[in-house]
Amino acid sequence: MATCRARLLCGLNIRGQYCSVNKYLPLLAARKLHLSFKKTRSELPLDALSNYCVSGKICFRQFPRSVSSFAGKDKDYIFRQLLEYKSFTYTYLLADPDTKEAVLIDPVIETVPRDTKIARDLGLNLKYAVNTHVHADHITGTGFIKKQISTCKSAISAASTAEADIKLKEGDKLTFGKYELEVRSTPGHTNGCITFVWHDREMAFTGDALLVRGCGRTDFQEGNSETLYNSVHDRILSLPPNYTLYPAHDYTGQTSTTVAEEKAFNPRLTKSREEFVKIMKELTLPYPKQIDKALPANLVCGLYNLPEEFTKG
Repeated sequence: MATCRARLLCGLNIRGQYCSVNKYLPLLAARKLHLSFKKTRSELPLDALSNYCVSGKICFRQFPRSVSSFAGKDKDYIFRQLLEYKSFTYTYLLADPDTKEAVLIDPVIETVPRDTKIARDLGLNLKYAVNTHVHADHITGTGFIKKQISTCKSAISAASTAEADIKLKEGDKLTFGKYELEVRSTPGHTNGCITFVWHDREMAFTGDALLVRGCGRTDFQEGNSETLYNSVHDRILSLPPNYTLYPAHDYTGQTSTTVAEEKAFNPRLTKSREEFVKIMKELTLPYPKQIDKALPANLVCGLYNLPEEFTKG
């Protein structure tokens, strides 16, 4: 593969026999265009005129504004990883751009306006708002979303004993368009922890059970180190090694990992079960700042003793 030395200026690459951005532009023409910077509109191939504009000596790509383009070049799915920076919580938006059906994983109440705006901007129908577990460090946004979008269904593990429209258990499927998420029970951080596996895209959303080079704490809220160790190894690290894993949190700026990476480099979960239990027992972690208000609220879909702005329809 040859790479255009003008890539940082015009964003174009040369791959195989065609330019990767405009497949109608032959390799030879692309080389002349990108490397010389002396071409004018009249020298561009006719079938490329609709895709390019020339300003001075640099050719810029004019990208189409469609749902497919927001999904990514040649992709037939939509995926967004969104951050709530106070609790360092990741929220995930998944959608089928054809049917417009979407799923939101682990929404945070303060960022619901942002999340629902993105869904509206992309013309999506938010079918499910789901939680990987009952969170202790933030209040879930599922109840607030349901106040705004009456057709959206909330979902959480039945083992969590929390309220939701759908109580999930091992092996359940959540469908959105042509896609589905498989529910895997991964308790240990809490009794109700679940992992959502998107086999079509080789992704898994692990909540707090497995973090990047870490895992959820087990010193409160039904935590059990042996159970967590077994869950992660049996239900997450048993996935194919190339699967990308997306956690509910990260405190070091990392966004994802893979099964292969965690099996090789996770400083806790590469140890034996006995060593893991010892490591978890010796952790000295601070009490979660929002736990006293987050837990009771999250047991009722995030709507408990909240300001009116979050409870009104």
